[in-house]
Amino acid sequence: MNDDHGLRIDRSAKTLRELALEKMRDGILNFHFRPGERLVERTLCERLGVSRTVVREVLRHLEAEGLVESASQQGPAVARPDPTKASQIYEIRALLEAEAARACADKAMPADIERLRKAIDRNEQAFASGNARDVLKGTTDFYEALFSCAGKDVAWDVVKSLNARINHLRSITISTPGRGAAAIAEMRRILAAIEAGDGDAAYDASMDHVQVVANLAQTALAGGNKH
Repeated sequence: MNDDHGLRIDRSAKTLRELALEKMRDGILNFHFRPGERLVERTLCERLGVSRTVVREVLRHLEAEGLVESASQQGPAVARPDPTKASQIYEIRALLEAEAARACADKAMPADIERLRKAIDRNEQAFASGNARDVLKGTTDFYEALFSCAGKDVAWDVVKSLNARINHLRSITISTPGRGAAAIAEMRRILAAIEAGDGDAAYDASMDHVQVVANLAQTALAGGNKH
């Protein structure tokens, strides 16, 4: 937590609030800020180089996303992923993603297949480089392409509303030894079924993928999440 330089805000782009929000969200997802760690407004003002008003707005936004929680006596802190809520998030993911994969298999055009393949390739490179932020972005890009191909815009809106919580859990699972190769293999299995036009296989591959990460997350959370 001594690398304050990386948290300083570049005032030449976006708004200070947007930049501070991105920095704080990335800091939480990359475990720069640890689960349960108190978030002191004055300290964050100094580290981010922004006003207390901006910090308060950012913390309220992160609380709405489920990344920050507030205790009446201690103030805001980084949320600790809850196993019960995590299980529910994975249930929602499984249902929505599997149905999207099935629909995509029925509707996919060559351009859709190529978009999905490129997203997986970028994700494979991100895993190889060890860049967690790029892995999270690449994974989100893959699912955005999947839901777009499926024509499931409303379902994607639901997933996006949970994206911060999903990525918080994903940050835990992607650090599991060997997870990179396994995750890419699982995504390529989904893509192969879609390319073959086999909706049932795409559904099953997607369900299996979510079940794997759900189990990894629950194991990590049961172990107290040492990140």
